[in-house]
Amino acid sequence: MARDRHGCIWKLTEREKDRQWVGLVSYPLAMNLAVSALGGWRVCNGAMFLVVGGGNSLGMGSERVWTNGATQSHSRSRSEVSGVRLDGPVPLNGDVLEKEVVFEQCVTRTLSPALTLEEGLEKLKEALQMLKLKRPPSPTGFLRFQVAIPPSPKAFILFCSQPHSSSVFPLIYVSKNNADSKSLYVNGSRGVCGIGAAVSFLPPNHRTFINRYISTDSTNIVAYGFMDVNLDNNNNVSHEEGSFCFFIPQIELDELESVSILTMTLAWDDFSLSTFQEAHYLLEVSLDQVMCHVWSTIDTWKSKCTTAALTKLNLVEDRSIPKVYMNIIAPGGRESVGGIMELKESPSSSQFCVRLSATLAVSNNMLDHANELLHPLKESANINAVWASLIVEECTRLGLMYFCIAPGSRSSPLAVAAASHKLITCISCFDERSLAFHAVGYGRGSHIPAVVITSSGTAVSNLLPAVVEASQDFVPLILLTADRPPELLDCGANQAIDQVNHFGSFVRFFFNLPAPTDQIPAKMVLTTLDSAVHRATSSPCGPVHINCPFREPLESSPCKWLSSCLMGLDFWMTNAEPFTKYIHMRLSHTCINAPGEMTEVLNLILRANNSLLLFGAIHTEDEMWAALLLAKHLQWPVIADILSGLRLRKLLTSFPDIERNFIFVDNLDHALLSDSVKGWLEIDVVIQIGSRITSKRICQILEDCAPFSYIMVDKHPHRHDPSHIVTHRIQTSIFEFVGCLLKAEVPYKRSMWSTSLQLLSKMVEWEIKFQITVECSITEPYVAHVMSEALSSESALFLGNSMPIRDANIYGCSWSICNQSVSSLMLNSDLPINLMRVAANRGASGIDGLLSTAIGFAVGCNKKVLCVIGDISLLHDANGLTILNQRKLRKPMTILVVNNHGGAIFSILPLADKVEPCILHQYFYTSHNISIRELCMAHGVKHLHVKTKAELKEALCIAKHEQMDCMVEIESSIDANASFHSILKRFVLQTAQHTIRFLSWIFNQASIKDEFCLYKIRKIQYSKYRIALGAPPTSTSFAISSKEFYREGFILSLVLEDGSVGYGEVAPIDIHRESLVDAEYQLRFLIHVMEQVDISCFLSLLKGSFSYWIWHELGILPSSIFPSVRCGLEMAILNAIADAKGSNMLNILHPPINENNTCERSLNVQICALIDSNGSPTEVANVAAKLIEEGFSAIKLKVARGGDPIHDAALIQAVRKKVGCQIIIRADANRSWTYEEAMKFSSLVKDCNLQYIEEPVQDEDDILKFCKESGLPVALDETIDNIQENPMEKLVKFTNPAIAAVVIKPSVVGGFENAALIAQWAHQMGKMAVVSAAFESSLSLSAYTQFSSYLEILSLSSFKVLDDMAAPTVAHGLGTYRWLKEDVTPNPLLICRNPQSGFVEASVANASQLVHDFQVNQEVISYIIAEEQVRQYQYKVELNNLSCSFEVRETGLKTNDNVLVFLHGFLGTGEDWINIMKTFSGSAKCISVDLPGHGKSILHDTKGDGEEPWLSLEIIADILHKLVHHIAPAEVTLVGYSMGARIALYMALKFGTKIKGAVLISGSPGLKDKLSRKIRAAKDDSRALAVIAHGLQFFLSSWYAGELWKSLRSHPHFNRIIASRLQHDDMQSLAQMLSGLSIGRQPSLWEDLPNCRVPLLIMHGEKDAKFRKIAQAMLNALCSGLGSKHEKGNDIHEVVEVPNCGHAAHLENPLPIIASMRRFVTRL
Repeated sequence: MARDRHGCIWKLTEREKDRQWVGLVSYPLAMNLAVSALGGWRVCNGAMFLVVGGGNSLGMGSERVWTNGATQSHSRSRSEVSGVRLDGPVPLNGDVLEKEVVFEQCVTRTLSPALTLEEGLEKLKEALQMLKLKRPPSPTGFLRFQVAIPPSPKAFILFCSQPHSSSVFPLIYVSKNNADSKSLYVNGSRGVCGIGAAVSFLPPNHRTFINRYISTDSTNIVAYGFMDVNLDNNNNVSHEEGSFCFFIPQIELDELESVSILTMTLAWDDFSLSTFQEAHYLLEVSLDQVMCHVWSTIDTWKSKCTTAALTKLNLVEDRSIPKVYMNIIAPGGRESVGGIMELKESPSSSQFCVRLSATLAVSNNMLDHANELLHPLKESANINAVWASLIVEECTRLGLMYFCIAPGSRSSPLAVAAASHKLITCISCFDERSLAFHAVGYGRGSHIPAVVITSSGTAVSNLLPAVVEASQDFVPLILLTADRPPELLDCGANQAIDQVNHFGSFVRFFFNLPAPTDQIPAKMVLTTLDSAVHRATSSPCGPVHINCPFREPLESSPCKWLSSCLMGLDFWMTNAEPFTKYIHMRLSHTCINAPGEMTEVLNLILRANNSLLLFGAIHTEDEMWAALLLAKHLQWPVIADILSGLRLRKLLTSFPDIERNFIFVDNLDHALLSDSVKGWLEIDVVIQIGSRITSKRICQILEDCAPFSYIMVDKHPHRHDPSHIVTHRIQTSIFEFVGCLLKAEVPYKRSMWSTSLQLLSKMVEWEIKFQITVECSITEPYVAHVMSEALSSESALFLGNSMPIRDANIYGCSWSICNQSVSSLMLNSDLPINLMRVAANRGASGIDGLLSTAIGFAVGCNKKVLCVIGDISLLHDANGLTILNQRKLRKPMTILVVNNHGGAIFSILPLADKVEPCILHQYFYTSHNISIRELCMAHGVKHLHVKTKAELKEALCIAKHEQMDCMVEIESSIDANASFHSILKRFVLQTAQHTIRFLSWIFNQASIKDEFCLYKIRKIQYSKYRIALGAPPTSTSFAISSKEFYREGFILSLVLEDGSVGYGEVAPIDIHRESLVDAEYQLRFLIHVMEQVDISCFLSLLKGSFSYWIWHELGILPSSIFPSVRCGLEMAILNAIADAKGSNMLNILHPPINENNTCERSLNVQICALIDSNGSPTEVANVAAKLIEEGFSAIKLKVARGGDPIHDAALIQAVRKKVGCQIIIRADANRSWTYEEAMKFSSLVKDCNLQYIEEPVQDEDDILKFCKESGLPVALDETIDNIQENPMEKLVKFTNPAIAAVVIKPSVVGGFENAALIAQWAHQMGKMAVVSAAFESSLSLSAYTQFSSYLEILSLSSFKVLDDMAAPTVAHGLGTYRWLKEDVTPNPLLICRNPQSGFVEASVANASQLVHDFQVNQEVISYIIAEEQVRQYQYKVELNNLSCSFEVRETGLKTNDNVLVFLHGFLGTGEDWINIMKTFSGSAKCISVDLPGHGKSILHDTKGDGEEPWLSLEIIADILHKLVHHIAPAEVTLVGYSMGARIALYMALKFGTKIKGAVLISGSPGLKDKLSRKIRAAKDDSRALAVIAHGLQFFLSSWYAGELWKSLRSHPHFNRIIASRLQHDDMQSLAQMLSGLSIGRQPSLWEDLPNCRVPLLIMHGEKDAKFRKIAQAMLNALCSGLGSKHEKGNDIHEVVEVPNCGHAAHLENPLPIIASMRRFVTRL
């Protein structure tokens, strides 16, 4: 043992003790690290690393170091500073067993996201300074800080910004695209920039005795370097087979697909010269240099500086070093590689630049000697070539590398110069209009102007449409138009027009160059171009025009010229910088020192109540990032325009708190169809980021609500205020505005305003999704809705004008992704949204040039672009297909063409109803029959034609994975499109009005206790009932000998804080997937989980609100709750809300329009009688006749009970004859017939006028066939019973009109929310929705009566929207009340003949009154279960030299001999099991303990020699066995998770007489081989030290960022779970448990499994692939020891996969765990 200067205890081996003194006294001694691997990214981690002083340089460096812009001298030469070094590769094999293996645990600290790269560096600087004040107590360490920064590429710029005189080495840039050198400058490239070396990896030194490796549980760590390259101490590079050198940067900027990570790494070893102080100092030096020289990233156009920066390095590309390798040290990867050949399979890049010292740089595929001029200017053939070369070269120096060249003679000097330049990428097109739009698209995508070169004459005029678009939407563009010389103008010369100021005010700058001559200094050409480009790229950006007259010769014919015109260009020709540099001076203001006008704006924001944050067109990912930070900071309702890039945002499912931080109101546009919504909106402050808004309705409502404070922010000075309502116009960048607001303290005020807006949007969104889904045919809104499925994180979207952009803005939707890397997940925890670039030509909003613009956009943004345009737009720009074919430096595109054979937008405008169809088609629609397929064939473009939804999804999938351009033609119809848009708007209008009415009704109720309409559940319990029936239920079989029949179930009651009470009934039917016992266990769990939980009045809106609440508030997967349990739960909650509002269920489901409640609702529900057809046709007919006399208007007969369809047909015939033709007759076969039997029945009853027959065939796939062949109407019943999840997907195939009805049992389909969804689908399809009871009590019948009335209202509304005739009143299947001999209430629901209608009906008033006055009939109650208290105490146990006071929790009867003992996992406590324990407390005594070091269990000092106890699995098992023996003398069943499961398994094998059975959740018997155990033990030792050194909070952040917890991180209670992991009183013991109970130290139990006779239930999560394999292997091993009597072993041991969860299955999806445990314990 040894104590460091901070008093922490560290275990040192004898070799470490020796090494400690040698390292401090004499010379740098070798210390070994190794690198692990992740997946396919393999790395040598057997390599050893040598600590020789500090960690900054791979080789020679200057003695001068930068600190805050000043220089200081350091006490020793930087050439001596080699950093922490790694030698290798040495695979982790048997040789390592002879050495000591030590892992250095990487602890990663994630900082809050930064607005800019500069701010990210400042955050790292602050963290580094804090670390200096409070350094970690460990003598060695590997610490990383990471911060998320805006995602656009800037690593290359950061590399280029480092000074030529840098004192920090190495400096590295590695491209991730492996592209050619041109791509860096044309469209950028994602890559990595690394600065300095925290750790270096060199070939092995076999003299070392300790192998020290790096281990990480969270983020990837990447080492960069070369293979077969030897770097000596003098920084000389030589080639040596098998050698290598790698390093981990001190500062690293890594650009992933969806986020950029700025990382700072600090590695130290106080036993060497690389002490903490030394490493910290050198890291500070490196960080200061970066901060002093980083270029501003607020300016998006900075590539003009990169070529000059690289040129200064005088790079000589060495093709013998073709690659930089990227070896990943990653969590969950392999510990070793096989050798050099496997190491060479690591990811690599062939495009890189590495500065190893001040004199040595290695690069490949970067400049490629292109910094040299094409040829010496003095050797130019003529003066035209001189000027053309100067223009083109200066363009490249200004960063303009993309040239669009139209063919022409007069422009040939420019065209030849551009095409000959090594850095320039050229593209051509014979159509100048398409070419110019292509250049506009490139400017949109890259924010760098493209250069357009055209000939003279109308070629120039053809540029005008694109120039207008670029001017209106601030897109930079350079126009170089060739012209005739002055002497050929205005004299009738061919192709000569006046090109001076040809584009008028649409260009930012015009200059008419003189014809080239040696009498004018050539530098005038350069300054002209510099000025033009500056104007094009400065706000307001836009096009500039330089007219370039040329005299002949236009080709390279020699013509003498005087070189004196080149005077003054000597310096220019010796470097790569532009002639004139334009420098922007930025003055930043903090909010504290903000000018008066900004202070006024801040005050407006602070006083806002009904505020909106409006995101218009946002053009860069970095600006979207800033907008998101602003939205999170203000937490105002956000309206995101489609062009903001945030409308189609991608949500990371791993962070469910997104809706608490971001209030997106995506569907306000369609909500504004309602005048009620317009009247309800009252706005006091709007902040608009970005100028253009697509939605006309949004703009109109803002105008209607004015005056209010309207703040518009954009960097251009133009007035974008068509409604003239802006009160504060702020001209600045988004970054500066957001930066100012982020420094201001804005109090969080979540108001009813924002809650109501979000609710309104959600309801409209639900309706839109529903309508789009239920429409069978493919529609244009459907295309807009699903197109996001074709988008990935590497995609961008370009939208055509007219209908595509409008539909996308209204019907586009965000979506979730779950394939994020661990690094991305950690960094995005504060901003859990991936960004999507969206572009469109909205400057002038024309339909010309759209395809060409989209192709240019794809080149510029360097993403896979999905382009959505209309057919007319495509035909208008068909020449753009010639550009598509050239495919230069561009990723493949997918083009969706919505072909409705004309201009569909006119069909939804008011003129469509006023103009004759023939005029519309000819002069507005411009209808056509042009074949797009033939057009694609002519241009060699892949074409897919789709006509259905399924075909579209398949086509999108094909296109997404194609590596070629693809055009998907979507067949549409103008008339059908107009009709669907109309229907959709009417349904959305209805939903918006209903939601506003609901909100008004809720807020006007005097009983509101909480402004958010929340009620806390104060008490919840359930009662078991057993009531007598007068006859057997029709769901039972015929062979019943008993004369007494009963119905059992549960009455659930919950009491709210205000005393309101809600009752629900849970009564499962045995023929379905749940039993009464299973349902009760779920109820037991729920009543404990729901205690003190909030419920909202908004739950009564249904439409997903209950599912959302169950998942987010209870943390339970909605699909895991049994249907009857969910139905009873929803019933109780709805009744409680109704009671709190002093109303009834019907009114909270559909609030009345007025207090009289008379104008829209049916207050009585007709009842269909039920007949169990036991008897002859005559007997059954007589029963039916008697029912008709009682007043029933409809009867349903159970058929297929005896298996004879002829007899059943006779029954129907007899009943029809007896009751006449006016009575409705239904039949129910309950899926009992074969197809042939059903057809036999149908042939005999086809003249009996059946309203429908329910489920006539056994096979669901035969239903439609039966409909077609028989001609009988069919109703669905069992078919919809098992579709709790995504019912629309299953129902879509039953749209056939022959399906006349759906029979909905709420207790079978999973409650009222699912029932309402199915009913709405039925109404939409013109089918009946019949509510049916399942022999429940009056409580359910009362709820079903009100629900049936609600569905009648919905039906009337649907028919009204669809303009159909009103459907006749439906008789609902509540006739089971006649079976009730007893009831759960003394006053059953009265169902009788209504004197007014003459029919048997259930009254809503009676049903409401019953629920309001509900009292339980105590005579039918068996028992009552309520919230149970937990007994909690400490129990001290001593064993040998170990003493521990255990924290024990107990539930259940103390005298119960059936005992369950629960053991938690590492970092857990016994509290983790409480809800499951309470669930089982009715049948068992349940005990949970806090393991030593966890929770409140205390490990006491040992007896004897005073040394600390060394814990082990054996010791813990022994002491637990003693504890269990004391508190539970009889046999027990163990339930363990992870570490607890390993302990339970060991105890089951060792203490078989005490352990009756064991439930093992995500447990393992250990590791089989010695090497794996040694590695794992070393890793866990490192983790244990990290717990002590860095504290539990930081350890948790790294621990739970691992891949193992990916599923848990998506759980809505994840943050709550993490908070519970901090509740440990004894950190030292906790660390000892991690180390001592390491799976690497425990004995392998695999060999003992065949001898196990204790029954085991082995459980694992569906998403936990690792433990799925372990579980199956365990079962195989267990079964191998059983005799032939137990061949499969399933009667003793069992493996259960828990669905929809990962490693922590008991926390993520507890209900299936409970069900499996119940069956297992019962079997025991």
